[in-house]
Amino acid sequence: MTSVTLRPAAPEDEPILIRSYAAARAAEMALVPWDDAQKESFIRAQFFAQRGHYQQHFPGAECQIVLVGGEPAGRHYIYRGDGEIRILDLTILPEYRNRGAGGRLVDALIAEAAQSNKRLRIYVETFNPSAEFFERRGFVKTENDGINFLMIRSP
Repeated sequence: MTSVTLRPAAPEDEPILIRSYAAARAAEMALVPWDDAQKESFIRAQFFAQRGHYQQHFPGAECQIVLVGGEPAGRHYIYRGDGEIRILDLTILPEYRNRGAGGRLVDALIAEAAQSNKRLRIYVETFNPSAEFFERRGFVKTENDGINFLMIRSP
């Protein structure tokens, strides 16, 4: 299998971060009657709003670039708090999906959480098929607000 590594995101990584965000919202964007410029404007605005939210509410969260075979393949936001590790975002670009990169990253977090006796949690949109991916790894849906499932894996 090709190597999967992480490196801290730098200012020059903004294009890959935005592209990863856009990939996560692609299904939604396919439903709106906007032209490409409108979609791009919306995606950029939402990306910056999300980044601001993470910075405000999860100070110290790590924003990393996922590398598959040394190539930028997605983004990984992790917050390590008291008693828990939160996966704020894990997005693999479509052309790198289904190669095991996401699984390897989540499995490493599961091992870290078990070793530190912390729970691992993530919010997954109710329509997102990745909920099944997390369930296969022992996460349990604990809340449903109509938009997101809160999924937790206890140590």
